[in-house]
Amino acid sequence: MFYRRRGVRTVLSSVIYPALFLLAFGYGIGKGARVSGMSYITFLIPGLITMSSMNQAYGISVEVNVSRYYFKIFEEYLLAPIGRWEIMAGEVLYGMGKGLLPVLFLLGYSAFAGIGLRITPLFLLCLFLHLLAFALLGFIIAMAVESHADQAALSSFVMVPMIFLSDTFYPIDKMPLLARYLGYFSPLTYSTKLIRGTLLPGSHLFSFKYLLFMVGIILALLAVAVVLVERAEA
Repeated sequence: MFYRRRGVRTVLSSVIYPALFLLAFGYGIGKGARVSGMSYITFLIPGLITMSSMNQAYGISVEVNVSRYYFKIFEEYLLAPIGRWEIMAGEVLYGMGKGLLPVLFLLGYSAFAGIGLRITPLFLLCLFLHLLAFALLGFIIAMAVESHADQAALSSFVMVPMIFLSDTFYPIDKMPLLARYLGYFSPLTYSTKLIRGTLLPGSHLFSFKYLLFMVGIILALLAVAVVLVERAEA
């Protein structure tokens, strides 16, 4: 019963969040608008996919933080006869799984609404890298902070600006100069360009240099995550 209720909450939170943005931006502010030669709703859907899946994947940071400081479950993991990489892999895969839920919802909505998206192996690869990067980031944040207050501050100053400055709701080249430069430092900018470029037929937005950039980010995040797990064990 507990897991059923928890599953229902997880699914509802994964669906309601992108649905509200879809209504507000797609059928409210941006209704009838065109961006980069396409309808705004077509431009918006890939951005909502990356934004909402990022939030869900990164959201494991709260659960890992609670398990460390309140229930002390993470310490029990460290004492168990399992490898440190298995602990990290379990948490990260859980975050990636949560991140898939809004993706499935938005792809299903797009098919129902007749929005022409193409699902290709390249899209699946880019989605995998996107989910992996932000699940790793959530794990790192949870291991690095020492309180819920610190975590909330990081979310306010890093994650929230990333949502609006990363090519999700409007092209980054249309933003003011300072906002544009800030957006270039956001990994969400590059994963959004990758996913939009693979989903939209004939899109010119895809670039393999963005793919290599995401791989580099993931390798760096993996290294940091390993160091933090070893430090927690000490």
